[in-house]
Order: sequence, then C-alpha cells, then structure tokens
Amino acid sequence: MSLFAWLRPSQPELAEEQRQRLASLASAPTWSEQSLRQQRWVVLDLETSGLNLNRDQVLSIGAVVIEDGAIDFSQQFERTLHRHDHKLAPSTLIHGLAPSAIAAGCDPAQALLDLMDFIGDSPLLAFHAGFDQRMLSRALKDSLGYKLQHPFMDVAELAPLLNPEVVMRDAGLDDWVAHFGLLVEERHNASADAQVTAELSLILFSQARRQQLDSPKRLEQRLQSWRRKRQHSHGL
Repeated sequence: MSLFAWLRPSQPELAEEQRQRLASLASAPTWSEQSLRQQRWVVLDLETSGLNLNRDQVLSIGAVVIEDGAIDFSQQFERTLHRHDHKLAPSTLIHGLAPSAIAAGCDPAQALLDLMDFIGDSPLLAFHAGFDQRMLSRALKDSLGYKLQHPFMDVAELAPLLNPEVVMRDAGLDDWVAHFGLLVEERHNASADAQVTAELSLILFSQARRQQLDSPKRLEQRLQSWRRKRQHSHGL
C-alpha cells in the first residue's frame, strides 16, 4: 500500500441503499432573493456529549420547519443517535440523555440521511449556529463521508443586529426568550430548543421586514456588514 493511501481519510462503509440515498440528496442552496415568508427554513438544534468540536459527538437532533411565515408542525424531525461508547458526563445533567437512551438510539448514518432528506434544499437556522454547523459537519463526514455545504444563519447574531437598542452582554437563547416574553415549557431538549428558536426567528423575521431586509440574501448581507463593524470596533 502506498504512503498516500495511508494519508487519505478512510470512507465509512455504507449499505447500497444508503449510498443511493446519499447520491440523491438535494444540492445545497444559496441565499435567496425571495421574501423571508416564501423561503422554507429548517431550524436545527443538536444535543451533544460536550462542547469540544474535535472530540464530542452529536447525541440527538431536533428540527422544525418555518414555511409560509409560520412554524409547520406537520414537518418535525427528532432522532437520538446510537453511540456505543457513550458514558455519563456533566452534559447529561443538561440534556437528560442517559446512556441507556443513547444505546437504544438510531444508527447514526441512517439518522443523518433522514435529516438531510428532511432539510432538502433549505437553508438552516440555529442559535449559536457556528457550533451546530461544525458538529453536524463532522458527524456527516464521519458517518457518511458527506460534506455539508448548506448555509446557516445564526439567530444569536440576528437578534442583536435587529435590536441594537437592547443591551445584553453575551445574551443566550433564554435571555432573548425572556426579552420577548415567549413561553417555554421545556429546554435543553433538541426538539424543544428547535421550536423555541423557530418562535424567536419568526419575531426577528417580522422585525427584519420592517427594516427592509425582506430576503435571506439581504439579511445575510446585512449580517456580514454587522460582523465587520463589530470586528473593527473590537480592534480585530
């Protein structure tokens, strides 16, 4: 075997049906110029074994759909992933997923194929999207050899962008939920967190329309400008 063969990352072994599903997945979208209301969005939340982007694993996935300007409760996604080596950890106290629940979870490759089918050609929304994007990207690469290229929009950035008068340092999801008076029955569950993130997103989209930011592309462009100004103000 050549040295280059050793250097190439090994591809996961997939069943023929899984390879066919992988080949038929929708192409990643670009930021659209259609209205925010017309755009189908997938709101994603992950529960993970910890916060280490290189070591920790995705344990459960929750997602809901925003379509026609509302949460479509007929389109919901929830999976717990099987992890044979999962052990009790401090994060268990947060997400509540016991080792027995993880041991009884779905095959990760199958669950992730189901997720990408569910997402289709829609862009993604998440709170602190950078973390979810990187964790999902690694999970897809490890389990399917798939490169995630779908764009993410970060709700944690949208909120201060559209509400510059609100002064909250390092505001989390709970802070914005409290600010807008949203009722939350459950937290730190992937599906529940995806739903409350979707509710918050709808409020922010309404604000964006009033600020003449009524398309995903226009909103992303404003976000990029906002990021540059913040970096400049912090001397980065």
